[in-house]
Amino acid sequence: MIAYVDAFSGCSGDMLLGALVDAGLDPDALRATLATLPLTGYAIEAAPHPGPGPAGTRVRVRVADADQPERRLAEVAALIRTASLESEVASRAIAVFERLARVEGAIHRLAPDQVHFHEVGAVDALVDVVGVVWGLRALGVERCYASALPTGGGRVESRHGTLPVPAPATLALLAEVGAPLRPLATEVELVTPTGAALLAELATFEQPAMRLRRVGSGYGGRALPWPNLLRIWLGEPREPLANLEQIVVVEANLDDMTAEQLGFAMERLFAAGALDVTFSALQMKKNRPGTLLTALATPLEAMAVAEAMLRETSTLGVRMLPAGRLAAERAVETVETRYGPIRVKVKRLGEQRAPAPEYEDCAAAARAHRVPLGEVYRAALLAAEP
Repeated sequence: MIAYVDAFSGCSGDMLLGALVDAGLDPDALRATLATLPLTGYAIEAAPHPGPGPAGTRVRVRVADADQPERRLAEVAALIRTASLESEVASRAIAVFERLARVEGAIHRLAPDQVHFHEVGAVDALVDVVGVVWGLRALGVERCYASALPTGGGRVESRHGTLPVPAPATLALLAEVGAPLRPLATEVELVTPTGAALLAELATFEQPAMRLRRVGSGYGGRALPWPNLLRIWLGEPREPLANLEQIVVVEANLDDMTAEQLGFAMERLFAAGALDVTFSALQMKKNRPGTLLTALATPLEAMAVAEAMLRETSTLGVRMLPAGRLAAERAVETVETRYGPIRVKVKRLGEQRAPAPEYEDCAAAARAHRVPLGEVYRAALLAAEP
């Protein structure tokens, strides 16, 4: 199973936990697992969001003693290793705190093992991090993805005083993984350092192709003009049938070139790196018949192809249009026929397989054996059948 974190209104540890519980994670099993951490004086509350807004779950970590100790990375890691957790869950949870220690150390000019966790070393952060990592595992999530994150703005209070939003640690965590950000005009912290560290460690920032099975919504504690929720989509991965590639269409209208000149220009365009070159008939101004010369190129080769079109034709200018090309998976195979080996280009589209014999091989075999070209084609197609 895969998960997609739709961070509509930002991301925090409790919002992620709420979304997991709303998606089917058993809150009693969550409490039992977290109870194996050597921590006391807290309670986990999970309740339906009372509204307004869409249905969802709000998870709160109620801490009886607000004066939590300042823990270093080694202490946090020791606490996690003491709990009854699978080794993979423990190592991923520790990796989240290692990210936090690394960026906090860089911000305050300290080695990671010298960083004293304040807010994120408290009970609620340990519960959030371990709970989210364990919750994803418990729901059978093998890969996690995330959307672009809203930045928010304004100021936030911390042990280090007043900080700008997004907080320096949040930005540093997201910068490490090149997370995509989107502006959202509000004077509120929308992505917390804990939420940023969890996504940076656990998620890939892209939307996957998936077959959706269920959705969970986790609410944050702030009241905002919109539903302050994070959604998690759960489902099976659905591999795309084809790959979307970026190409450039290079073209020009011509009305004063001979067929021989156009043929030579095609040769030069292919030499310059064109993926394909075509001619189309046009009716141009002054009632002149003309030709639309079109070449396709990768973004890297587009300028060389455009320059070759300017150089090899009479046009005074070319058009360059960005485009997308949906390309099926393909491979070249060699099949054995009674006319000898023939190369076959095979297009694959999911379970479908469409072979196409290479003309030059078929033509050479037809000449050598003095048989019609169609017979060689049929023999190659028969040999290419699975």
